[in-house]
Amino acid sequence: MLQQVNVGHKSLRDYATLATRGLMEQIRELAEPLAGKRVLHLSATAFGGGVAEINYTLVPLMSDAGLETEWRIIHGEDEFFEVTKTIHNALQGSPQGLSEEQEETFRRYNELNAGRLEGEYDFIIVHDPQPAAVREHFADSDTRWIWRCHIDLSTPNEDVLGFLLPSLARYDATVFHRREYVPQAEELPMAAIWPPAIDPLAPKNMALSAEDASYIVDQFGIDVTRPLITQVSRFDPWKDPLGVIDAYRLVKETHPEVQLALVGSMAHDDPEGWDFYNQTVSYAGGDPDVYILSNLNNIGAVEVNAFQVHSAAVLQKSIREGFGLTVSEALWKARPTVGGRVGGIVDQVEDGVTGWLVDSATECGEDCIRILSDPGTAREMALRGKEHVRRNFLTPRLLRDWLVLFNRLLGNDTAGAEIATVAARV
Repeated sequence: MLQQVNVGHKSLRDYATLATRGLMEQIRELAEPLAGKRVLHLSATAFGGGVAEINYTLVPLMSDAGLETEWRIIHGEDEFFEVTKTIHNALQGSPQGLSEEQEETFRRYNELNAGRLEGEYDFIIVHDPQPAAVREHFADSDTRWIWRCHIDLSTPNEDVLGFLLPSLARYDATVFHRREYVPQAEELPMAAIWPPAIDPLAPKNMALSAEDASYIVDQFGIDVTRPLITQVSRFDPWKDPLGVIDAYRLVKETHPEVQLALVGSMAHDDPEGWDFYNQTVSYAGGDPDVYILSNLNNIGAVEVNAFQVHSAAVLQKSIREGFGLTVSEALWKARPTVGGRVGGIVDQVEDGVTGWLVDSATECGEDCIRILSDPGTAREMALRGKEHVRRNFLTPRLLRDWLVLFNRLLGNDTAGAEIATVAARV
C-alpha cells in the first residue's frame, strides 16, 4: 500500500475565534450530509512546499468535520521526480518539453502507484501533476476524482499540457487557485476556483513574541540589533533568490547595517533544489551578512515563524508563483511585505495599501528602503494586510470550499454556500 501520513488531530472549535462570523456554522451545515464519507488526499511528498503544509491542517480538520480522511504519498525514485520537475516547470512556462523516454517514465510510475492504491473512497483528491495519471487506471471507479492544481498554468508549455490532458479529462472536477490558471482546453472537466490558506494555529503561524523570535534568530548567528530582510521559499529559480540578493545589495548602499536571510527547505520531490541552492550560495559571494539556511540547518516551522516575526521586511520576490502562501504568513504576523507582481501574490497584497508589489530587483530594493526609512507607515499597511488574510486566507475558509465541492459532486443543495466555477475553456 501507499505510505499513509500521520497528521494527528485538530479541532474546528479551536478556530472559532479566528474565523469570520457565520463561517463555522456554514461548515457544520455543509458537513452534515457528508458524515462518514471517505476521502483520500494523494500527493508526492509529506514535507517541503505548500501542498504538504496545507494538508497537515486540512486533512485532520476534514476528519473533525465528520469525514473519514486519509493522506497517502506516492512512491517515486529520482528518475521520476526529475521528470515531474520538468513537467512542473513546463506548466509554468518553461519551453523544455518531455522526451518519449520521460513520458514513459511518468506513465510507468503512475501505473505502479495505481497498483498500490487500495481501499474504497468516495472522493480522491490528487494534488498536482506527479500522480495525475493514477486516475487512468481506475476506469470503472464510482469514486469522485478531483485534480487539485497548486501551480500557475496561465502560460503553459502546450506540448506538456497536451501530454497531461488525457489524464485530466478523466477527473470529475479540477481545482485551481485563480481563474487565469484554468487551461483553455475542452477536455477539462468543471473547474472550481479558490485560493489556498494558512493555518493560524500551526507552529509556523502561531503567536510568537518579539523576544522569543529574537532569541531563536540569534541562534543562527543573526545580529538581532540590526535590521533583517527575509525571504522564505524553496531554492528554485521561480522564487528568484538571486534577485533577492540583488535587492539586498541595493538596500545595503543606504542601509549598510541590513542583513539578509534566505530560508528554505529541501523537498524530496525537487531534485533541482540542491543545484539552485549551490548557485545561490555562490551568488552571495561569501557576504557575511547573507544567511542561507534550510531544514538541514535545523530550520523548522517555529524557526521560520521567528525569522518572519523578527524581520523588518519579508519578501516573496517570485517571478512565477502558483499562489505564494509565505505572503499570507508574513501578513498574518503583521510584517511589512514585498512580493513579486505575479500569480496569487497579487490576490494577497494590494499594492501601496497592504504591502508592495514589484517587477524587478531594483523596485524590490527601493521598497525595502522605504520600509526601513518609515517603519510606522509600513506597520500600518501590514496590519491592514493581516485583516485581509483573516477574512480570506485562513484554513476554515478552505475547508468550507472543499465541503461545498463535495456536496456539489453528490448533487446536494449548496445554496448560500457557493464557490466560483468555470466550465471547460475552449
